Amino acid sequence: MERLAEAVRRGDPDEVRALLEDGADPDTLVAGLPVLCLAVAAYDTDVADALLQAGADPLRPLPDGSTPLTRAVDGGSHLLALALATGRTPLTAPARADMLARARRWAEAGAETELRRITGLSGPVERIRVEDDEIGCWCEQLTLGPVTVRDEHRAILTSMEVRYGLRTPFDELVARALAHPDRDHVVWCDVVFTLGRRLEEETWQWTRDLLNHPDRLHRLLAAEILMSLILGDAVRDRYPFWERGRELVPWAEQEEDPEVLTALLNAMTHDSAPEIEAVGLSHLTHPDPRVRAQVPDTLERSEDGRSQVRPEGLAMVLTLAGDEDPGVREAACRWLGHYRGSEPEVGDALAVLTRDERQEIRIDAVSGLAYRDDPRCVEAEHRIGPRDPGLPFDERLMDVWRYQRRREAADGG
Repeated sequence: MERLAEAVRRGDPDEVRALLEDGADPDTLVAGLPVLCLAVAAYDTDVADALLQAGADPLRPLPDGSTPLTRAVDGGSHLLALALATGRTPLTAPARADMLARARRWAEAGAETELRRITGLSGPVERIRVEDDEIGCWCEQLTLGPVTVRDEHRAILTSMEVRYGLRTPFDELVARALAHPDRDHVVWCDVVFTLGRRLEEETWQWTRDLLNHPDRLHRLLAAEILMSLILGDAVRDRYPFWERGRELVPWAEQEEDPEVLTALLNAMTHDSAPEIEAVGLSHLTHPDPRVRAQVPDTLERSEDGRSQVRPEGLAMVLTLAGDEDPGVREAACRWLGHYRGSEPEVGDALAVLTRDERQEIRIDAVSGLAYRDDPRCVEAEHRIGPRDPGLPFDERLMDVWRYQRRREAADGG
């Protein structure tokens, strides 16, 4: 059983699973505590999940009166608390109530205030930023004396309320997000996700009205929620707001904050209308590259997506393909690579982009040439260069091979 404890300490989920499959006890004790507590203290969701799937008890009473679940909630990691709350062991009604009460206490007091209360210490709090590359969000980790917590309690509370059928008022959820004024913070992201799943007219109207707020953060949050509403619920095949992006045109026309404007344009591009295209064309020379990068997708589309655009629209994208900013060039290249019109200047622009300094752009450009059956893709493929072996396989790298197979078939080979 010591091997299991060591694997947990190392944070090796594969070894943990192998040992559990060989008969190791998922509730193995170390210094009087189950190994699940080691994973909780280390914020190791993968190891905790392996233990839970093998039957580790998140509600096991501990000597200090806590449980692994209450420790996870107090520790403030959204994904870790969610894993313990939704594992194989169903939570009792008292456990659910206690979890919600704990999360609410931390959420209402704030992580630092509650941390000072439970430690009784008044010294400086050590703060570090913890980023999750897999989900693209971050949180703050706070340490005072012997206690470390993360500031995701509002996300824990929000997710658990949804899970147990509690409908939190719109304004309260907005306040939770704005308590962490960064669109990549875990709490902000969770609020956007939660309100974005409320596919109701009432939520749409409340969110759209938030675009009138004088504070840019309120408007940014609104734009992101509206985009989530427009994207709908793919699992249930529900898209009630899919073609309502054009309703956001008046706000996009008057928005001056570039980050908010970028989010608004992103939301609008899932719709197609002349007025959306007009807004896009008006921002062709916007000083912020994030705004310019959204412009190609504002073009009005034909029913099949990309076979017909107006000459001025295509000229706009070709201009952006030579932009000084690589993010803008990448957006234009991606659009051109999916465009199915026969204009020769499209292929010429893609051929130029196969020499771009950024590999992602070179890949998109070569792929676009291959899809257009442009023979220049074969020679250009060699300019892509070696890929980072740590990256997942990219299907676009097969497009030249597919082009060659099509040519062989056409030639009767």
